[in-house]
Amino acid sequence: MSSIRVELSGDTQDLLERLKQMESFDKAGALNAIAEGLRTSTVERFSQEKDPEGGKWLPSIRAKESGGKTLTQTAALKNSIRAKSDDSSAAVGTNDIRAATHQFGDVRTIRAKNGKYLMFRIGGRWVRKASVTVHIPARPFLGISREDQEEIRDILEEAMEE
Repeated sequence: MSSIRVELSGDTQDLLERLKQMESFDKAGALNAIAEGLRTSTVERFSQEKDPEGGKWLPSIRAKESGGKTLTQTAALKNSIRAKSDDSSAAVGTNDIRAATHQFGDVRTIRAKNGKYLMFRIGGRWVRKASVTVHIPARPFLGISREDQEEIRDILEEAMEE
């Protein structure tokens, strides 16, 4: 499963001591809210076609040609995004086999299997090649945006006040 993991760094001692003092702190509930918030924002990136930092995804050839959206032809990848949490962790990810390719990008060489050549159409013209190298640009959808960070902070502050 491709996922994002959140780790606290820096001067967290005061925060940890405060959390220890709060016996009634609902860690599981807070982490569940964080995981679900991250899942929601991840799914929303597919309609916005943006990465967690707000950068626009490079449009796919299919989206350019048909006027659709990148990474959403069947919505299978978007619909595979899941959130998981317990009393000590929160995770958002997918087990879709294509996720890492789209998250990080890839370069692949495709070779003919059942004959000497691949045959495909480019711009209305048929082309024959023994192999083709395909460059798939990174289109990150997993990650924590600034808005996500603010929501996480709000969730934790609210949970600590209760």
